Amino acid sequence: MPPLRTLLAIPLSLALLGLSPTASSAPAAPSADALLPLLVTRGGAPAAALLAVEEAGVRYAQAGPGIARADHFRAGSITKTFVATVVLQLADEGRLSLDDTVEEHLPGLVRGAGNDGRALTLRSLLTHTSGLRDFSADTKGTLPVTPLQALNIALTHSPAPRGRFLYSNSNYVLLGMVVEQVTGRSYADEAERRIIDPLRLAHTSFPGSRTRLPRPHGRSYAADGTDVTRLDPRVAGAAGELVTTLADLDRFYAALLGGELLPPRRMREMLDTRTAHGSYGMGLFPVELPCGTTVWGHNGRIAGSYVRTAATVDGRRVLTFRVNTDAIADPGLESAVLAAEFCPRTS
Repeated sequence: MPPLRTLLAIPLSLALLGLSPTASSAPAAPSADALLPLLVTRGGAPAAALLAVEEAGVRYAQAGPGIARADHFRAGSITKTFVATVVLQLADEGRLSLDDTVEEHLPGLVRGAGNDGRALTLRSLLTHTSGLRDFSADTKGTLPVTPLQALNIALTHSPAPRGRFLYSNSNYVLLGMVVEQVTGRSYADEAERRIIDPLRLAHTSFPGSRTRLPRPHGRSYAADGTDVTRLDPRVAGAAGELVTTLADLDRFYAALLGGELLPPRRMREMLDTRTAHGSYGMGLFPVELPCGTTVWGHNGRIAGSYVRTAATVDGRRVLTFRVNTDAIADPGLESAVLAAEFCPRTS
């Protein structure tokens, strides 16, 4: 799922609450907690929740019934940050290089319709500049596929020009295959060993083909109201199968950006957006807010769930919010919540 980059000016944030930015006695800018109900009333979600970590402590808020702080939920493309972290750890260990071609690890696998693994580097997969088409554009996120089936779907399409940023789930499915080839273990096993267990993310998992969410969990709904709580995670694989909680996501991004998972050199590579022309680093993307603050993180969309995590570059402040449906009807609300959380509030 492509990152949502729409930025929202402060006057529009006020307008969302029916406030006039030109009023003679301007009220304080709305808090993220105050904007959360708008994800339900104007965003179309049945329910929404957020968990913020800041210097003053941890803050939880929710809007709408059927959602709770401890719920497990599907995190969609936030999976990509985990996979990218594993690949960068392997690079730091000298087990692969980001400038390796796909062909060096998976010889002969990427061929067809003008696609050629000899011309694709791991760096291009991490930054979505490989040109590989997104297999989920064909499957619509509803058809469970193996990694090889997903890749073969992508290879029926001619590639986009290499070097141009084009968000594609196929890139991270292919990275998952590279991780398995290099280590002899699945990307899920490697992420558990390298990230989940060390950080004690007890409520985070890669479910494989398990369709049930761990308890506790609420219900998940498609945009048309269909209950999609049970879902085969193979619709996304290494591009989006993760199941987690608000607290675990906050802990993961705080640890990652705080330097607990990667040495400084690799962290700089992860945050370097030059390859993707400012749009994307490696499993993370930046958003500059109206106040000038830049936050880093990822979003995730999968049937029945939309999640967004953002953090300051040092990982000291983190916000994760989620809704129990596929998307937010008004995309400006996401940026409004981020600005309300990370921009200084005035009275």
